[in-house]
Amino acid sequence: MTGLSALLHSPLFAITLVLGAYQLSLMLYRKSGQQPFLHPTIGGAVMVAGVLILLDIDYTAFNTSAGWLNFWLGPATVALAIPLYKQLHLIREMAAALAITLVTGAAFACLSAIVVAHLLGGSETTLLSLAAKSVTTPIAIGISDSIGGVATITASAVILTGIVGIVAVNPLMRLCRINDDRIWGFSLGLAAHAIGTARAFERSPVAGAFSSLALCLTGTYSAVFIPLALYWLR
Repeated sequence: MTGLSALLHSPLFAITLVLGAYQLSLMLYRKSGQQPFLHPTIGGAVMVAGVLILLDIDYTAFNTSAGWLNFWLGPATVALAIPLYKQLHLIREMAAALAITLVTGAAFACLSAIVVAHLLGGSETTLLSLAAKSVTTPIAIGISDSIGGVATITASAVILTGIVGIVAVNPLMRLCRINDDRIWGFSLGLAAHAIGTARAFERSPVAGAFSSLALCLTGTYSAVFIPLALYWLR
């Protein structure tokens, strides 16, 4: 392996590329007035994919090199407890409504994906891979692996779900005439996981806190509900 090839396949290059693409896409996003289609999650992913194609770098090798960044997904999720604590008084006021929304919303997110994929002729493996599409990536991949899904399909579905969520949230909320940051944030966290939570924090700390709550509870609930439901159906 030549010196240049070794550099392109090193963790240093992978981490620099990811962080650089994120910063550049974040700058473009802010200058555009926060247009949903230019969200850093979308723009950064497109930039990284373009570089990998241009330089003919294998994605699996690149993902392994960037594993250090993947490790921090877990601690970042745990750190969401801080905004939750700050908004605890508001969460207590809506505890019953949030619990009902969580159970029905998370179940619908799972079942709707499975039903649509089944109607379109998806295989059993595809259906299992899509079951956790509304759960944050680390938990979704764990669920997918435990029930026989394909982690790559699950991760792709999770990202696509998040992108659709942040693009659709504004027109849907306007259509439903919802301006309450608590409802706005909880809906985003439940349907669009971490990507939606990042978008919710852009709106307000309250929206971000409720989105964080939905993200964490949806992940926990789905990790228990999906395997049990599958066992029961089988």
